[in-house]
Amino acid sequence: MWKKKEKRKEEKEENLLKELCGDDTKLYDFLSSSLYLNPITAIPKTDLESLIEEVEKSINDENYKEAMQKYQTTVDKAILEAAQNPRERDRYISVIKDLSLKTIKVAKKIKNMGEKAVFTPFYLEGRINHYEFMSERVEDVVKISSLFYNEILEESGEIDRREERSIKRGESMRLEERADREERDRRELRGKEIKTMGIENRREAEKKDKEEEKKEKERTEERRKQEIDAEKKEKISEKEENERRKTRREEMRDTRKT
Repeated sequence: MWKKKEKRKEEKEENLLKELCGDDTKLYDFLSSSLYLNPITAIPKTDLESLIEEVEKSINDENYKEAMQKYQTTVDKAILEAAQNPRERDRYISVIKDLSLKTIKVAKKIKNMGEKAVFTPFYLEGRINHYEFMSERVEDVVKISSLFYNEILEESGEIDRREERSIKRGESMRLEERADREERDRRELRGKEIKTMGIENRREAEKKDKEEEKKEKERTEERRKQEIDAEKKEKISEKEENERRKTRREEMRDTRKT
């Protein structure tokens, strides 16, 4: 079941990316192999400036293999931050282009090392082509990546909120079931006690018991009403989320065209 859900999620996000890229198949092919379905967990939480310092240290140490790996992580981080900080998009575009050109430079340096190269020529050529495309189409890459990441993060938030509401409803139902069991146990115990009483005391106890049963029925009815209200609110929340999702998709189409 989990694998089926993951597959459906991947197909859904793949369709989203295709929709965002439109007829630009080159951009789609590039982004489909570059973006993450779960960027928050896949990309380090370390801030961009620290990652840049780390990769520069690797270059200074002439550890080019490590530098290549860190450049990829740093570029991924910059793309995610660009999505999260739209007002600073121009700055991130400049940073990503600069990082891409530096990555190309390192890849070519490793390629020229010949037998001492730590990567195969095929891999290095692929990295060079990858970052050349990145540097040439950086504005489009950042634009579509931002739309894609913001949408899947928003949907992820909606899923988390639905799960949280579901957990709360489950906890409430368990408390109600426990209260019902305890009340049944109390009634059963009272019934046994009443049987041992004298006539006068029994009548008085039975009278109190009926009053308590009436109150319990009222409490049960009130809980049922609350359950119905909770279900109605959940349906309203889901409807609002669907409407917001529809609005976002329309806004994304408009943004893609500009």
